[in-house]
Amino acid sequence: AGAQWGPVAPHCPPTPQLRLRSHYSSTRDMLHTLFVCISGVADQLQTNFASDLRGILKTVFKIVINTFVPAEDEDGDLRAGDVPHVADCPLCPSPRDATGRPEWVPDSSCSHCSACRAPFTLLRRRHHCRSCGKIFCARCSPHTAALPHYGQPRPVRVCTHCHCHTPFPC
Repeated sequence: AGAQWGPVAPHCPPTPQLRLRSHYSSTRDMLHTLFVCISGVADQLQTNFASDLRGILKTVFKIVINTFVPAEDEDGDLRAGDVPHVADCPLCPSPRDATGRPEWVPDSSCSHCSACRAPFTLLRRRHHCRSCGKIFCARCSPHTAALPHYGQPRPVRVCTHCHCHTPFPC
């Protein structure tokens, strides 16, 4: 699942690039982390430029993933076009039920935003992402997208993580 980083030549001192890459298990892991970090910075800007930047990054990320980091199919073979899943990322897709829908997190079991960890209050309300089923504050779920594969042909609320990492139909 993705290219693994290893020493180029054991007798050569590692370059800064190799030291940086050694923190990641694969190209997929490195790209995912980079994209999540850049998307987070864009969200912090809270401007129109932030949504433009997210759109550009989403396009670049799809191209890079489709070109260099194919995903796995049901046989464990690699297949291009899917969005990567990083096991350590708490926002990557949760387990799906038999219908293929995400596991819906009950309101009562979530006291903090799944992304920014801000506590929910009377003013900071809970919002479910219709794509992943997790609960977010309004700042972390400002997007909408149609989810026809879940029976939602009209745009519904999705979190920033799903908005940036899920190839929604146009």
